[in-house]
Order: sequence, then C-alpha cells, then structure tokens
Amino acid sequence: MTTKSSPSEYLVISRGQWDKTASRDQISKVIDQFYVWLDRLVEDGKMKYGQRLTSEGRTVGRRNVITDGPFGELKEVIGGFWFVVANSLDEAAEIAAGNPCLNYGLFLEIRPLDPNSATVDNTNY
Repeated sequence: MTTKSSPSEYLVISRGQWDKTASRDQISKVIDQFYVWLDRLVEDGKMKYGQRLTSEGRTVGRRNVITDGPFGELKEVIGGFWFVVANSLDEAAEIAAGNPCLNYGLFLEIRPLDPNSATVDNTNY
C-alpha cells in the first residue's frame, strides 16, 4: 500500500534580467502570457500568487546598520516570487519550467518551505 504525501509549498524566485535582444513588444507579450499561465495554475490549485519586487530596498546587518545596499549582482536581481503547490521538489520545478518568461532571459530558483522554526541544529552556520 502506498501513501500519497500531501502537497507542500515551494517558493519560486524569479531572477535575472530580460534578454537585451528582446524588443519591448516581445517582453510585453511574454508578461501577458505569464499572467495567463499563472492564473490558470492558481485556478488549478498548483500555484499561489506572490508579488513583484521593486528595485529599491535596504540591507540590515550587524549592529543594526541600515544601508541602501549593496545588493546582489545584476544577474542575481530578484524580480518577484510565487508559490508552487506540489508533491515534490521535482514536480514543483516541472511546473515552474512552464513559465514563458524563461525564454527571455529570466531564470527561476525553486526552494522548499521548511515548516519548522529555526534552531541551531537546522541552520547553516
């Protein structure tokens, strides 16, 4: 007898930048295609909405020093995030691979959400 695991949520982080060879019209069309794709998957219960991120922000470090940066390199820029609901990381990656924006320079990072609180034993230090 096999037991089916219940779906988990996976964070999908949109990274990178648009291809410099793509026209504004091409980018506009693929963004429209992305929202059609996303809405269909949300309706099917396979994704949850996230948000785009603005380009401004702050970093906070030791001694509560707040600065306007530094941020990651341009190739590492995070443009937004969404959530995939899947039975495994492989399934989540397969769902995310359908994102039409991948054909225009963006790439996605898919990470499982850990339901546990952080402890010294489950963090990287």
